[in-house]
Amino acid sequence: MAKKKEKVRDESWYLASQWTLMGRKLMKHRLAKLSLVMLTLLYLTAALGNFLAPSDLVAYNADTKDAPPTKVHLFHEGKFIGPFVYGLSSERNMETFLREYVEKKDEIYKLKFFVRGPVYKLWGLFRTNRHLFGVEEGGHLFFFGTDSMGRDLFSRMILGSQISLTIPFAGAFISFALGILIGSISGYLGGVVDTLIQRVIEVLSSFPSIPLWMALSAAIPPDIPVVRMYLYITVIISFLSWTNLARVVRGRFISLKKEDFVTAAKLAGLEDFMIVIKHLIPGFMSYLIVNLTLAIPGMIIGETSMSFLGLGIRSPATSWGVLLQEAQDISSIATFPWRLIPLFAVIVTVLSFNFLGDGLRDAADPYK
Repeated sequence: MAKKKEKVRDESWYLASQWTLMGRKLMKHRLAKLSLVMLTLLYLTAALGNFLAPSDLVAYNADTKDAPPTKVHLFHEGKFIGPFVYGLSSERNMETFLREYVEKKDEIYKLKFFVRGPVYKLWGLFRTNRHLFGVEEGGHLFFFGTDSMGRDLFSRMILGSQISLTIPFAGAFISFALGILIGSISGYLGGVVDTLIQRVIEVLSSFPSIPLWMALSAAIPPDIPVVRMYLYITVIISFLSWTNLARVVRGRFISLKKEDFVTAAKLAGLEDFMIVIKHLIPGFMSYLIVNLTLAIPGMIIGETSMSFLGLGIRSPATSWGVLLQEAQDISSIATFPWRLIPLFAVIVTVLSFNFLGDGLRDAADPYK
């Protein structure tokens, strides 16, 4: 019986499609699996950001400026009463002249779920004011502390992920598609078409990135909403950043189109488009996957860098780059270290994409 099961398993490997084999290999890569879970959680958080965030982007409180992360308690005077927070009182430290926060043990505010809060539109469709959690009226819940205006950093970080995780993804996809399309045309057709495309690539590759961002930021009218302006800039940059991938694709096509299997496909009457899709592109799928998984974190870092320099998203709209831009003062970080928490979100996201790309590369490699 065991031998029969082993034989069926072996046959399933031989009869499986390329994508099925890739999936099976990927599931054996532990870091890639962990990264896939992390990215799934991050994108689910971004998709449900308004529901998960207890506050919104415009809510601020001058009485809770630069408040540290709130401690959630379960026991009061040795008695279990469920998750709650104490009241906050602030006083001025006459030595450092900084505001210090102290818990008021006589005030208890219980943590509640599915509470009413600021009104929002979930996915731009459903108008509601339900939030996953909150505290009773009069209490304050700041998981990651507050900024210099008393805004909840946890809420801003979750809502900022909607921009930092989505717009760069769209930009990377546009650049990826253009690189494959134009590179395949150049390498497969050759001749005058190849020469013309290569000259265009050389011109586009000569544009420096940061001055180009600065010029685009200045050229776009100021009355356009901040998020839409950044989307426009990202799309334009995507139309200019496909050149490196296109060159690699062209080189691979030049080498692969001379192989016997391509000649056999032509003799069989297969159209050029189907030869490219079915035979040439799968021949170096591992490189394309790695390129895409590296391009996405590259775009995320690009958004973070531009917002940090003040050329991308600007407050009151928020992204991880905006949050880090607000925390660029070293003395501020030394006093309020929780403002660096968004940096760890960027690090986790970039590492997850890199590890996932490593696993996908190994899974797509037919020699492994």
